[in-house]
Amino acid sequence: MNANTETAALNDAERDAAAKQKLNKLNKWLRHAVGDAINDFNMIEEGDRVMVCLSGGKDSYTMLDILLSLQRSAPINFSIVAVNLDQKQPGFPEHVLPEYLAALGVEYRIIEEDTYSIVKKLVPEGKTTCSLCSRLRRGILYRVADELGATKVALGHHREDILETLFLNMFYGGKLKAMPPKLVSDDGKHVVIRPLAYCREKDIIKYSALKGFPIIPCNLCGSQPNLQRAVIGDMIADWDKRFPGRIETMFRSLQNVVPSHLADTKLHDFAGAKADGVAREDGDKAFDRETFKDPARISILASKPADVAGCGAD
Repeated sequence: MNANTETAALNDAERDAAAKQKLNKLNKWLRHAVGDAINDFNMIEEGDRVMVCLSGGKDSYTMLDILLSLQRSAPINFSIVAVNLDQKQPGFPEHVLPEYLAALGVEYRIIEEDTYSIVKKLVPEGKTTCSLCSRLRRGILYRVADELGATKVALGHHREDILETLFLNMFYGGKLKAMPPKLVSDDGKHVVIRPLAYCREKDIIKYSALKGFPIIPCNLCGSQPNLQRAVIGDMIADWDKRFPGRIETMFRSLQNVVPSHLADTKLHDFAGAKADGVAREDGDKAFDRETFKDPARISILASKPADVAGCGAD
């Protein structure tokens, strides 16, 4: 082996070691974030059968990977079944997920339903297909959850997905409504959980790349991109880049709601408000100047364990 070959081998070894170290740090941080979300919202309980909805994208792969990791060390017993809905979009690589899941040794079910043809038949050319497609997909997955005896249905939405939904509803729907980490389904029969609720998308992107998940492209159906969501996503990404800590602050606001300082008469009795001489924490402070911390000065790593601090850095 000559000097150049030795140097190249050494460089490769150093890169491999650095990548492994970064992967381990990301794994610890994601496990920590998912574990916190599960504990805070009591997402998974003793004896649960968790149906993990796997689309073939970075988020659902990461969710399955972290849940399997936590399952091995959790103080409670729960089972996992991965489910993918093959909607028969042209070009869908139907071998990818079965091969990946079989290699993992995880229980799985591939559901084949030609919703693609239904959507194309019912939706006029040029109109967005996402709404009808989502309703059909949801109904099928709920039915499958019943068939499998699943007690929880796990979806791969992360922190930015939740914030995007908040702003979409605010800007376009006139509602203060986001995407909760845990909620009963609209049919009242299932509990939907989002274990990645506390996870940063940029950490998921890096983790997915380092793990080498066999990503299936999300544009197979040829449907139009959700331009409104894309605009909101770009806005949030820009804020995150220019004002470190702002995204964390915004997400914390979803966990620190003050109904008396909004304007929804269903949440607070504004009509019946009367001065009774009793001091209250949520009372009006109209004559006080409100002070706020600059998000750029907030350390987004302050609450992370020391052994994983910095794992999201480039």
